[in-house]
Amino acid sequence: MANRSHRLTDAYSIGIKLHRQLRGGSVLTNTLAALEGPFDTLEDGYPEWHPAPYLFHGMLRLFLYREITGQSYRSLTQYPELADVFGLERIPDESVLSRTWRNRFDDGIREFVTTAAHYVVRQVHDFGPDIPEVRPKEEIITPRKDPGEFSDDEDEDRSSKGFTDEQITQTTRLARDHGFDGFDSGRAENASYDDTQFFELQTFMGMVGCGTPQGAARFQYRRGSEYGPHGDTHLRAVKQFAPNHLLDGFDEATDRLLSVIESETSFRRPVTAAIDITTVPYYGEVEGMSMVSGTKESDGRAYKFATLSIIGQNIPLVLAIEPVRESSEWDRNPPNQVHRVVRRLVKRAKEHVPIETVLCDREFDSKQVFQTLSNLGVNYLIPTRIGPNEREALETMDEDNEETAVESASVHLETGSHDMRYLYVPSTSGEGTAVFATNLRVGPDEAETFCRRYSRRWQIENEYKSIKHDFLAKTSSKDYRVRLFYFVFAVLLHNIWRLTDFLLKAEVKWKMNYGPVLTAGECVELICSALIPAD
Repeated sequence: MANRSHRLTDAYSIGIKLHRQLRGGSVLTNTLAALEGPFDTLEDGYPEWHPAPYLFHGMLRLFLYREITGQSYRSLTQYPELADVFGLERIPDESVLSRTWRNRFDDGIREFVTTAAHYVVRQVHDFGPDIPEVRPKEEIITPRKDPGEFSDDEDEDRSSKGFTDEQITQTTRLARDHGFDGFDSGRAENASYDDTQFFELQTFMGMVGCGTPQGAARFQYRRGSEYGPHGDTHLRAVKQFAPNHLLDGFDEATDRLLSVIESETSFRRPVTAAIDITTVPYYGEVEGMSMVSGTKESDGRAYKFATLSIIGQNIPLVLAIEPVRESSEWDRNPPNQVHRVVRRLVKRAKEHVPIETVLCDREFDSKQVFQTLSNLGVNYLIPTRIGPNEREALETMDEDNEETAVESASVHLETGSHDMRYLYVPSTSGEGTAVFATNLRVGPDEAETFCRRYSRRWQIENEYKSIKHDFLAKTSSKDYRVRLFYFVFAVLLHNIWRLTDFLLKAEVKWKMNYGPVLTAGECVELICSALIPAD
C-alpha cells in the first residue's frame, strides 16, 4: 500500500509539473520530452536481456502523450516526428504499442500514466491554457469504449435493434455514393483514371492510416495494378483541386448527403451549430509556408481549419470548412480577421439548413464576430474574456451576494449595431463565475439554464478527434493543396459515417441521440469492404 501511495504521489507530482510548464507557454510535446520524472517508483516490465528496442522512459513519455491527447495507437503511428521528441528510434507500430501497455507496463505503471495524464487534462480544461491537443474532459470522466470492446450482453443488445449486415452495408454504400458525387477535378475525360478511383484510394488511405506511396501500393495489390493509380499519379490529381473548387465540392457533397434525409423532422426546424478551429500539427521548416500558423504554444506549428458543425440531437455533421490563414513571422499574411471566417462559414451552412443559434469559444470573443452573426440573423452564445468591466461587475455581484447577473449592452460598428447582453453565471467547473455574450433576451432567472446549452460543444471535440484519428490519411507533403484535400476528405468520410448511423436509426425508429450505433471503426471496415473485393 505504501508503494502505491508513493507511486500516486509521484504521478500527481508529474501532473503538477506538466501543467505548470504548459501554463508558462511550453508546447505539450516539448514539455514531455524534457520531463525528468520522478520515475523512481516505476520498474520496466521487461528484463535487461529483453530485446525491446524502445527505451523505457521514452515509451512512458509517449504513453503520457497518448493519454493526455486521447489518440489511438494507429493515430500515433501517423506522426513519425514524435520519435525524436521522445528519444525513440521510431514510433512503434500498433502491435508493439498494444503489447507495451498490456505486458511491459504492469497495473501500477498503467495507473501512474492515467493518473498523471488525467490530472493534466482536468487542470487544462478547468484553469487553462487552451491547448487543442488535450482531449475533452468528458472522456476521462465518463470514458468511452473503443470500437470492438463490447461485452456479450452489449452485442446482444445492439443486434436486437434490428440491424442486419445487409442493411448496414447497403446504407453505408448509399451514403458513400452521395458523398463522392459532389467532387470534380476537372481532368480530361480521356484520363487513365476517373475521379472515383482517386476518391477510393484516398478513402482507403484514410481508413488504414497510411501515406500515399504505401497506400497506393497496398490498394493496387488488392484491386490489381491496372485499377488504382500510382502514388505520384494520385498526388498530381489531388493538386488539380484548387482550394475554392474543393470547398465548393464539399458543399455540393454536403447538400447531396442532406438530401437523403431532407424529409426527417429534425431538419425542418432551425439547428444549433458550433464554430471552432482545429489544428493539424506541422513539424517541418516554415520558410515559405504561408498556410502554416503558429499555435498558442510559443514554438508550436500547425495547419488550421475552421468548421461549422451541427450539434445537439440532430445528426452531427460538419456543414462548412474554411482554411485559416494567419499572419506569422515567416510570411507576409495580413492579420487574421476571424469575423470574416465566421461569415463565410455561416453563409455556406445556411445554404443547407436553417440555423438558430451559433456557439463559439473565446477565440471568437470580439464585437466584429458579434455583429457579423447578428447581421446574418442568427443568435449567438460566446464566452468572453474577463476584462476591467467584467471584474467590476463581478465585484458588485460579490458585494450583493449574487450568483447570477445580466448586464445589457450594445454593439456599434460601421457594419451595423444591435443590442446584446453579458450573462454572469456559476462556472460549470464549480469554481468562479463564467461570462457569456448573447444577442438573445435572457433574464437573471433563466441565465444559468440558458448557458448550460454551451456544454454541448464537447461534441465537436469528439468530432475533431474522430476526423483526425479515424479518417485522416498521412502525408508529409509541403504542398497546401494536398494538405487541404486530405483534411476535407477526412471530414467527408466522417459525415458519411454519421449519415450512415442516422439512416440506420431512422430505419428502426430508434431515438436520435448523439451516441452512434455504428462506430467509426465499423464504418471503416464496411467502406473498405465495399472498395476492395474479398479474396
